[in-house]
Amino acid sequence: MHLFWEHGYEATSLAMLREAMGLTPPQIYNAFTDKETLFRKALTRYHETEIGFALEALSAAVSTREAIRRLLLGAAEAYPRPGKPGGCLFVSGALAASPQAQAIADELKAYRKASEAAIAERLAKGQAAGDLPEGFSVESFAKYIAGVMNGMSIQARDGASVEELRLLAQTALAALPAEEQKREA
Repeated sequence: MHLFWEHGYEATSLAMLREAMGLTPPQIYNAFTDKETLFRKALTRYHETEIGFALEALSAAVSTREAIRRLLLGAAEAYPRPGKPGGCLFVSGALAASPQAQAIADELKAYRKASEAAIAERLAKGQAAGDLPEGFSVESFAKYIAGVMNGMSIQARDGASVEELRLLAQTALAALPAEEQKREA
């Protein structure tokens, strides 16, 4: 998983995989059929092990503002983690995909769209509970938050610190309607 995360699908060679996994090429192909299948398994593992902060933030029994705050600050903490490639595999992998790897790019896009949908679902739940004004565009704000998180991922790859990403998260959070605005709406 880390090789794909660090180098991308196409730049990760069979030799790199062989060395990291301690397997021969036939053993790799017997276990995973092909590199694309191995990459898809890496995406599943990444989803299961690396995005817990997002799942917890969006499912927590807290206000919408607090859920989005936890989501953004969780990304600020997770993306530049020492000992791991920076950013998010679903974002960085897409940046390195060529037209020859369209199926891989589509798979990564599906994960990003699912994240955006989960954010929209949480915002809609908050809107129904009265956390957000009726006229607030859940879909637009979900796209905005997903875009901010994608940008945070790229900045983490470029060496941004946790503190820098926290500031970005706080700036993005300011776009949510404040409690006073909510009551007036």
